[in-house]
Amino acid sequence: MDTTPEQWRDGIVALLPRLRRFSFALTASAADADDLLQATVEKALSRYEQFEPGTDLDKWLFRMCKNLWIDEWRSRRVRGPSVDPMDFRSEIQVDGEKLLQDKVSMLEVREAMDKLRDDQKVVLALVAIEGYSYKEVSNFLDVPIGTVMSRLARARSALQDILSKPQVKKEKGADNAY
Repeated sequence: MDTTPEQWRDGIVALLPRLRRFSFALTASAADADDLLQATVEKALSRYEQFEPGTDLDKWLFRMCKNLWIDEWRSRRVRGPSVDPMDFRSEIQVDGEKLLQDKVSMLEVREAMDKLRDDQKVVLALVAIEGYSYKEVSNFLDVPIGTVMSRLARARSALQDILSKPQVKKEKGADNAY
């Protein structure tokens, strides 16, 4: 059964919330996640002719998103990081000890995830955040299920190690340990 362009676009729209969460898990920035999501959807819409009927749309879009992120990450390594000062002012601040603790915890987790290797970060995002099964992630990434399990185990262990150690100020130019 062939999918009409309208059905195909509706499928993309239905995947947008999950794709945005995945983008945020990769980038750790709402603005960058939105940019990555937009680039992914733009690329997907321009490649309708290349989409083969019977291909899993989830797999196709998540792989496209991951590849775009890797390309962007590599180019940022060459260009260097950029900071948007408006990111800090756009958040609405609410008093409350619980909210502050939650924000600190989320920041620590985001920073810890940034220290993970890319392959571990991708698997962790797909399994822990998106809720995909090991088999689905294996299919998305075209790797054996054992590789998914191994990467996930290493990612979880690395996160636990990072989060359990006292925070030390990162030295300029220090490489990721994981």
